[in-house]
Amino acid sequence: MNVLVAVASRHGATWEIGAAITSVLAARGHRADLQEPAQVSTLAGYDAAVVGSAVYLTSLLPDARDLVERLGTELAARPLWLFASGLASPTSGARTTSELAALGERLGARDNRLFRGRLERAGLSFAERVAAAGVLNREGDHRDFSAIERWASTIADELEQVRVERARATA
Repeated sequence: MNVLVAVASRHGATWEIGAAITSVLAARGHRADLQEPAQVSTLAGYDAAVVGSAVYLTSLLPDARDLVERLGTELAARPLWLFASGLASPTSGARTTSELAALGERLGARDNRLFRGRLERAGLSFAERVAAAGVLNREGDHRDFSAIERWASTIADELEQVRVERARATA
C-alpha cells in the first residue's frame, strides 16, 4: 500500500521518529513517503496516512494542525494513525494526550501515540529554553525506538489486513 508519513518537526527529533516509521513500513513491503505537512496538498495516490508532530508548550505544531484542517476529509477517508513527540510522559495525562485523542476521534484514526522526545538545550531558542527550564525536563534523548518500531509494525500489520480485505472485496 502507498502510505503518507507526514511529520511536523522543529529540531529534527520527531522527523527521525517519522523516518523510523517509514523504514519499518517500507521493510514490510509498503511504499512509504516521508513528507513535511506543508508540502502535502492532497492525499491522492495514498491508501493510508500517518501524521506526526512535535509538541511545544503542550500543543502540536501549526504545520500539523494545518494539514489536518486542510485535508481532514481526505485523512478521515483512509486508514489513519497519529503520533506526537514531546517531553511529557505518555501516561502523564498531559493536555497533548487529550488533544491527540480528540483529533484521532474526530478523524477516525485507528490509533494515536505520544512518544517521549529529545531535549538538547543548545539547539533551542531563548523562549524554548525558558519553557523547558520551567518544567524541569532532563536534557537528553528520551525516545524509545524499540517502542516506535513496534508501533510501526502494528501499523504494517493493519495495512496488510486492509490490503487483504480490499482484494477480497474486488474478487
